[in-house]
Amino acid sequence: MASTTEPGTGMSNMLKFMKLVGQLKRVPRTGWVYRNVKQPESVSDHMYRMAMMSLTITDPTVNKDRCIKLALVHDMAECIVGDIAPSDNITKAEKHRREEASSPYIAFENNGEAMRHLSGLLPEGLKQEIYGLWEEYETQSSPEARLVKQFDLLEMILQAHEYEEIEGTPGRLQEFFDSTNGDVF
Repeated sequence: MASTTEPGTGMSNMLKFMKLVGQLKRVPRTGWVYRNVKQPESVSDHMYRMAMMSLTITDPTVNKDRCIKLALVHDMAECIVGDIAPSDNITKAEKHRREEASSPYIAFENNGEAMRHLSGLLPEGLKQEIYGLWEEYETQSSPEARLVKQFDLLEMILQAHEYEEIEGTPGRLQEFFDSTNGDVF
């Protein structure tokens, strides 16, 4: 009986995966776009600094490598569904639903479907790892996921501070600081 998998399918799917993930370099962070920030950071920029924050963890009780991985996958679905900002008035449940489909040719209704599609392009072990990491972050089911969520907020307010400094407009982006409600560390 012939194999149903064509030679090179794995490499073809990996290329599709990398091209989709590469889109994150071109997805601007929506909150900055809405506030007319010149040259706003991309989702990829945001994820990179979060990964660097994770790399600097010195607490021996925290799994640093897991934090780096969580930071790298937490917004991955945005290469398909885009960056959804709180001001878009989409519930957390709906955002999760949009981020979780099996075809790149349909409009994904949620991030979970998008993550299923993205991770489905990978070999089984990687598929399970990446989807599992994303789900761990979404559900905040580990100390590492909760710490990376703190890094997510910290990175946002650090970026807001940098934009205010660059523009010479202290306080212009205060709403980003206020949105954390003191939840950062």
